Amino acid sequence: MKQVQLLDCTLRDGGYLVDAKFGDTAIKGIIRGLTDSGIDVIECGFLKDEPHKEGYTVFNNAAQVRNYLPKDRKQASYVCLADYSRYSIANLDDYDGTSIDGVRACFFKKERYDVIEFCREVVKKGYKLYVQPVDILGYTDAELLELIEMINPMEPYAFSIVDTFGSMYKEDLQRVFYLIHHNLVSTPSIGFHSHNNLQMSFSLSQDFVNMTQGLRNITIDATMGGMGRGAGNTNTELVIQYLNRKLNAGYDIDVVLDLIDNYIDGIRYTSEWGYSIPYFLAGSYSAHVNNISYLSSKAGISSRDINFLLNRIGAVSRKRYDYDLLEKEYVNYLGSFTDDEKEVAELREKMSDKDILILLPGSSIVTHKEKIDRYCEEKNPIVISVNLLSSDYPIHYAYFSNKKRYNYWKNSSRFDNYQRIVTSNITKEASPNETVIDFTKLVKSGWKQLDNSGILLLRLLDRLDVASIAIAGFDGYMTNSGGHNYAQKELEKQRDFNSVDESNRSVASMLEHYRNNRLLDCPVTFITPSRFAGIFSEA
Repeated sequence: MKQVQLLDCTLRDGGYLVDAKFGDTAIKGIIRGLTDSGIDVIECGFLKDEPHKEGYTVFNNAAQVRNYLPKDRKQASYVCLADYSRYSIANLDDYDGTSIDGVRACFFKKERYDVIEFCREVVKKGYKLYVQPVDILGYTDAELLELIEMINPMEPYAFSIVDTFGSMYKEDLQRVFYLIHHNLVSTPSIGFHSHNNLQMSFSLSQDFVNMTQGLRNITIDATMGGMGRGAGNTNTELVIQYLNRKLNAGYDIDVVLDLIDNYIDGIRYTSEWGYSIPYFLAGSYSAHVNNISYLSSKAGISSRDINFLLNRIGAVSRKRYDYDLLEKEYVNYLGSFTDDEKEVAELREKMSDKDILILLPGSSIVTHKEKIDRYCEEKNPIVISVNLLSSDYPIHYAYFSNKKRYNYWKNSSRFDNYQRIVTSNITKEASPNETVIDFTKLVKSGWKQLDNSGILLLRLLDRLDVASIAIAGFDGYMTNSGGHNYAQKELEKQRDFNSVDESNRSVASMLEHYRNNRLLDCPVTFITPSRFAGIFSEA
């Protein structure tokens, strides 16, 4: 066995981004290519208690993996990961040398006593046992020593340091490695599975190689292109280059680069991963990546807000994810109550029985400017912009409920020229030319996009007795590859297919709820193209 082995887990850890659906051609091509490149261990996917479907890297037993493996296995070893809570070991057929060689037993700390028999069964069935304790930094030294003591009699093939939340620094890795090394029986390899929340994965992998030389066989987990949920993983191609240069490892990096070109780069058009400020915060707080995905979907949330909320929900809650708790804390955090009866009455006096044009920042306000100008000439409406300042239109009120947009525009030289309607999640103290409206009366729970500014404004207008509402620039979202979402490029943010689809469905659902529950029976029309126009034409 080589002192340093490289384990590629693209088909498993990267599978989270595509719901494990790579397609048969890609699965076979990736496994064959990794085998040809000289990768030591190839993780082919998950073992789960669900039927295997063609093109998915989820298997119910080892026999289902067999057809994806090349006839010439060369030096490669093949494994699958079994999440203890999601797989019955009784479904695993005995090892016969024609399919996978090993099983990676993954489990939470609370399951560490129950998983021991599961691990014994893996060994009894003839497979190499990889022990994968989730969130190893969540163990005290005493708890980790206890786990090692329970595992030692089995002499597993490998015992891994799993940095689940990407929160390790070098001193953490050193402490955990030496603790394991000095107490684990001598035969197992020690593995390292890292996430890149703090942009430390590749650096830590290098440190891991250096600190273990002459002490213990090791295995480094990596994925091609760093593919994985959130901030992603250590990059296979980077580790290959390092091991080839420093240890003359002999991996064929050209084959791996071809695999990335052929199978991985295309996934970036529909999925997003890699370092970002929100995922940095997840690493800082050892928070589950789903907390970040949920909070980042809020239109008005800032990195400062995410930082505060992760701290607020506490260490135990943030390691898992409870969307109801997150939503409650988010609304409580943003929704400082303010008495706005006087302000609403004043707005009602100015807008009652008036035609209103809501001007949102979608790109259609640029492409369909002539139509908007014609509408303004014919109707002479009160124009309310949403999170937008523009000298191209006669704006009477600039409405803000998105703190990031408000902070962006307040530095504009035009900012003080506008009468502004601002919700209380941004400020409770009105500046000159500002009217502050209670955020809590406009927001409703139950949707990821619950703070969508256009819908919050519609709910405010429902209290103002207006005569009609026309909407421009409420286009709906598209991927960045599909075009521009905003009239101004400074407002753009990265969007992939999955987030776009989910956002559009959430907004459509909220618009339908508004349509069915509004108090004001006035016509609502879209004067520029919108994915949501049919919601009101069908009413």
